[in-house]
Amino acid sequence: MTEPVLLSRDGEIAVVTLNEPERRNALSIPLRERLAEVLDQAMASDARAIVLTGAGGNFCSGGDIRSFDPNAPLVDVRDRIGRLHRVIRLLLTGRKPVIAAVDGYAFGAGVSIALACDHVIAARDARFCASFNRVALMADLGLLYTLPLRVGSGKARELLMLGEIVGAEEALAIRLVDRLAEPGKVLAAAIERARLFAAAPPVALAMTKSALARMPATLETVLQMEVDGQSALFRTEDHAEGRNAFLEKRPPSFKGQ
Repeated sequence: MTEPVLLSRDGEIAVVTLNEPERRNALSIPLRERLAEVLDQAMASDARAIVLTGAGGNFCSGGDIRSFDPNAPLVDVRDRIGRLHRVIRLLLTGRKPVIAAVDGYAFGAGVSIALACDHVIAARDARFCASFNRVALMADLGLLYTLPLRVGSGKARELLMLGEIVGAEEALAIRLVDRLAEPGKVLAAAIERARLFAAAPPVALAMTKSALARMPATLETVLQMEVDGQSALFRTEDHAEGRNAFLEKRPPSFKGQ
């Protein structure tokens, strides 16, 4: 049996690959279960950043419709969704920065997974679609949270309610994605970008991710997060290194300590 999710390394970068290309990496039950395990491994490893991509020229075409059972008990449906929520929590609140490298299709839950990442790079011929309403479902896997934060409430309503296909150029214009790359070069571009994230201070990045995952929040909540986080970061070796590097006019070397 082919592994549904692959984990490899490129120096300090962990590369997680959805690996069911014959289904355009749809979220089959084996893939979704393995994805949570592999992301957990990558987050716990000594990698400094993670790139998430898909095999066979597509990122992820969404849920595996063939595995949906309309007669399944409600408790089973809730459990199915809850298991994938583990993936979204890892992406949004895990300690390491995650860069999505999107080729081809990112439809339905594929969009949800891409937008749960910290940075999204797409091929110029990639296509996005919040296609849930095509099968009379609502968006899931955190898309109701991440999409408005990226594109604004009005555009999010349009994308979620109409389910129109968005090309890469438009996706960049509305800030659905952060950067574009030439077809066939997205993974390389994402790994290059990930190296910039890997050079950043790991503890400060982790605290920033944790804070952003709690947005929107009240002003008082944000100010309290700043007090708690910043006072802890002031005591880290990385802050001392950053301060010394600034004064000595040299690049810092952060260790995550």
